[in-house]
Amino acid sequence: MKGVKSLILIALLSIVFLPSCVSVKQGNIGVKRSLGKISEKGLEAGPRWFNPFVSRIIIVPVNTQNLEVNLALPSKEGLNVNAEISILYHVKEDYVTDVVGSIGVDYEETMILPVFRAAAADVTANFMAKDMHTGFRLDIEKAIKIKMMEILGNRGFEIEAVLLKSVQLPPGLYRAIEEKLEAEQDAQRMQFVLQKERQEAERKTIEAAGIRDANKIISEGLTPAIIQYKGIEAYRALSNSPNTKLIIGQNMQQPLLLQP
Repeated sequence: MKGVKSLILIALLSIVFLPSCVSVKQGNIGVKRSLGKISEKGLEAGPRWFNPFVSRIIIVPVNTQNLEVNLALPSKEGLNVNAEISILYHVKEDYVTDVVGSIGVDYEETMILPVFRAAAADVTANFMAKDMHTGFRLDIEKAIKIKMMEILGNRGFEIEAVLLKSVQLPPGLYRAIEEKLEAEQDAQRMQFVLQKERQEAERKTIEAAGIRDANKIISEGLTPAIIQYKGIEAYRALSNSPNTKLIIGQNMQQPLLLQP
């Protein structure tokens, strides 16, 4: 009986004093907390030993994290635009222990999301609702990121990007934007047609001017002697035909019958 008690005591003491092991994976930093005190230096990737009764190792990711948020964004005209947004961020390695010590492990709920909501509302309130659906989307994303970094940059976070994945405009506004785009496309098509017609008119004008100038040059060069010479050449060409012909010359006294 005494031997059994000794074995139980040894087992209990082994459990109490036997250290536990945790594996810190690549892309994470381990933060050791002993009796409520955070260690100043983070633990790199690899196996780490600790006493589970007085210590705890907190795993903090330092690689890129994707935080997805569904939020109603206010617009300049007072509308609420539903948007699905991705926040790409990571915890800076040099600030891991500070983040855990000053903010805690729930830093997404405690810091990142509140800062994002405030920054997004401040930025989108300066844009019309339609701007969130058009080419201003990139400007909105960059402005939100800058505002977030003004607060979170010194707290140990790096905001890599803010992405407006989808934007749902109010139905009436969405239809109005579609009608405007259709009208702009129709106007562009009509402008193209008018430009094409103007180019065709210019082509015809240039062609007519060329014909006019050519005729003017020809008429100025047709002297009576040249006209008579050309007439003789025409009679000569006709006379080479195998058929019998009656050729009447204007300047001749009587018709000439020419046969090959």
